[in-house]
Amino acid sequence: MKGFLRAFTGWAGCACLLIGSTLIGMAGAAAQSPPPPAASQAPLTETPPPAIPTTDFAGRSAFWDAQLSPDGSRFSYLRRIDGIAQFIVTNVETRQAERAFKADPAYQFEWYRWVTNDKLLLSISTMDNFMDDEVRFTRLFLLQVSYGTMTPLLKQMNVVEGDNVIHVAEDGSHILVAIQRTIYDYPSVMRQELEPGGKVTTVQTPRDGVWNWVTDDQGVVRMGTGWVGQRLNIYYRADTNAQLKLVASLKRGETGEGYWDALQIVNGSDIGYVLSEGESGRVGLRKFNFATRQAVETIYEHPEWDIDSALLRDGAPLAAFYTADRDEVHWFDEKNRKQYAMLRKALGDVEVWVVSRAKDDSRLLVYAGNEADPGVLYLFEPAAGKLAEVAQYRPQLDFRLLAQPRPMRYTARDGTAIRGYITLPRGRPATGLPLIIMPHGGPYGIRDKLTYNDEVQLLANRGYAVLQPNFRGSGGYGDDFFELGTGQMGRAMQDDLDDAMDWAVKEGIADPARVCVVGGSYGGYAALWAVLRNPERYRCGASWAGVTDLDRQLRYDRQSFSRGGFKRWRDRVRGQGVEDMKAVSPLARAAQLSRPVLLAHGTKDVVVPFSQYTAFEKATRTAPVPPQTLVIKDEGHSFSKPESEKQWYDALEQFLVQHNPPGSVPQAKAPAVAAAD
Repeated sequence: MKGFLRAFTGWAGCACLLIGSTLIGMAGAAAQSPPPPAASQAPLTETPPPAIPTTDFAGRSAFWDAQLSPDGSRFSYLRRIDGIAQFIVTNVETRQAERAFKADPAYQFEWYRWVTNDKLLLSISTMDNFMDDEVRFTRLFLLQVSYGTMTPLLKQMNVVEGDNVIHVAEDGSHILVAIQRTIYDYPSVMRQELEPGGKVTTVQTPRDGVWNWVTDDQGVVRMGTGWVGQRLNIYYRADTNAQLKLVASLKRGETGEGYWDALQIVNGSDIGYVLSEGESGRVGLRKFNFATRQAVETIYEHPEWDIDSALLRDGAPLAAFYTADRDEVHWFDEKNRKQYAMLRKALGDVEVWVVSRAKDDSRLLVYAGNEADPGVLYLFEPAAGKLAEVAQYRPQLDFRLLAQPRPMRYTARDGTAIRGYITLPRGRPATGLPLIIMPHGGPYGIRDKLTYNDEVQLLANRGYAVLQPNFRGSGGYGDDFFELGTGQMGRAMQDDLDDAMDWAVKEGIADPARVCVVGGSYGGYAALWAVLRNPERYRCGASWAGVTDLDRQLRYDRQSFSRGGFKRWRDRVRGQGVEDMKAVSPLARAAQLSRPVLLAHGTKDVVVPFSQYTAFEKATRTAPVPPQTLVIKDEGHSFSKPESEKQWYDALEQFLVQHNPPGSVPQAKAPAVAAAD
C-alpha cells in the first residue's frame, strides 16, 4: 500500500489559513483562481496556450467516488490498478488503509453506499448470454470491513436486474429489493438479511403489470405501479395491516401526472414527498397524499428548471437540487446555507459541493472546482474549522491553461429553443474556427452543463471550438421539452445537432467546411448517424462506444436510452406505432459510409457491448470510406485506466488533425504603441 500512503501526503501535511478565528487547512494551486477569459473575451494580444499533453487529461486522482462512513470514521473510494477495480476503505484519523476489496475484472461498478459503519452495499454490472442473446446483468454485494468479506446477495435469483434496492433498514440489518424470481414473473419484493449467508424472504408477491414498488420510511411496501397494455395500474395500502388494492387504472393520456417519482412515504400516514410536475410543467418537490393521489403542498418549485433530486432528513426536506447552467441547491435550513457560503468564500471563485457527509455532519467531503478547473477534494471538520486537501482530481493538469465554456442558445427549425454550451480556443480569433459538435450520452433525461470535461478542454486546447447542444429529450428543461424527444432519435433530435451547426456558422464562429461530430455512447451513435444521414454537412465523425444497432441494444438492456426517464422504454425510444429502429440505425447504412470515421470501443464494455462495434466494422469493409478503428482490449464503457483514455485522446487528436485540421497557431500581435509627441 505504499502508493496509497504517498497519495495521502498532501492531506497529512496541509498548509493552513484562518477564517475569522478558525483554522482551515488549504490546498495548493488548483481550484483557487479562475483561468483567463474565453477567447471571445480575451485581449487580442493573448498568446495561445501550449499544447497540454494528453497524459495530463487522462491522469486521475487515486480517490474516485469518495464517501464517508455514517460516523465519519472511515473513508472509502474506488481505484483501479492495472485495470483491476479495487474498493479501498481507510481510517480517517490514522490515514491507514483498513481494507482493499478486489473485484472480478469483468465487473463494472455501478454504485455503492454505506449501510452502517462496517457494512456497504455495492452494485456491479456484467455481460452474459441469456436466451441466445447478450444481456447486461446487475448484481449486489455486501462488503463487511471488519471481516474483509465481499458476499454476493440474492445469488439464487438468476435474473437480469438484481440491484433495485427500495429500502435499507436504519440499523443495517436488512434491505428490500424489487426483483423478478424468474424472467416470466413480475418483480417481487425480497427481504435480504445483510450477513454472509443471510436469510432471504418474500415480503411482497408479484402483481400483474407492477414493475415499481414503493415502501414507506420504515420499510413497509405501500404502493406498486406499472403499465398493462395502455393502462397504468396503481396499487396502494394505508399501512402494514391493510390489503394492497387496485386503487386506479388509468388510460394512457389520462394520468395527468407526467413525471412522478415517490421519494418517501411517512410511516403511519398517507403523506409523503414526491418529485412531480406542476401546472407550469416544471418538476418540483411536493408533499403528497398517496391515498388520494393529490399534491397537498408544493415545497419548492423553481420557475425555470426541473428539480433533479431532494435530500430528506428525519422525515423532512433538507435541500432541493436542480441544474441551471450549473448544479444549484436550495437549502431549507439556515445552517447549511451559511456553511456553503463560508466554504465558497474560503475557496475562491469555484463551485463548492459537499459530496459526502457523516450522519452528524462532524466530517464532510467537499469538492471545489468548475468548468475550467477539474477541482480538489477536501476533508472538512466544521467543529475544528479544519479543511484539509485530500486530492486533486487531475494532479498533473495546469488548470490555468484551460478555456472557459459559456452558455449559448439557438432556435431549432421547428421553433424549439435549444440551450447548450460553447467553448472557444484561447488565443485565436473567434471567427471561422473548426467546429466539433459533441452530443451528450443518455440521451433521455440527461443533459450537459457547465462542468469540467476533459475532452472539451483537450479539443479547445488544440484549437477547436466545441459545441455541446442539449437537444430535445434532454433533462432539466421541463416535461414539454422532454416529450419532444419521444420517438425522435435519429430524427428531430439529430435535426437539433444540424441546427446547432447552423447557429455556429451564422454567428461567424465556425467554418461550415470544417465541422465534425464527436461523442461517446449515445453521442457516438449521433456522430455516426450524422455522417451517414448528412454527409454533405460533416467532414468527419468520431465514436467511442457508440450504439450502431438500436433494436439490438434495446434487446440487450431495455433501459439503455432511458436512464433518468420515467415512461415505458419502447414508446420513449421508438415512438408510438414504430416496430423497429432500422431506419435510423447506423448499421443499416454502414455500407454507404463516405466520410472519415474513427470507430473506437472497449472489448469489455457491458453498457454498449462490443458486438455493436464488430457488426458495424464488418458492414463498412466495402464502404467507399471504411472507418479508422481503435479497439482497446479489456476496457469498459468508461475508461478504467489512464493508458486507455490516453489511447483514445491520441487517436482522436491524430484523426482530427488528418481530417479536420485546426490550422496553424495564430501569432499574437504586439499592441500598437502610441506615437511620441
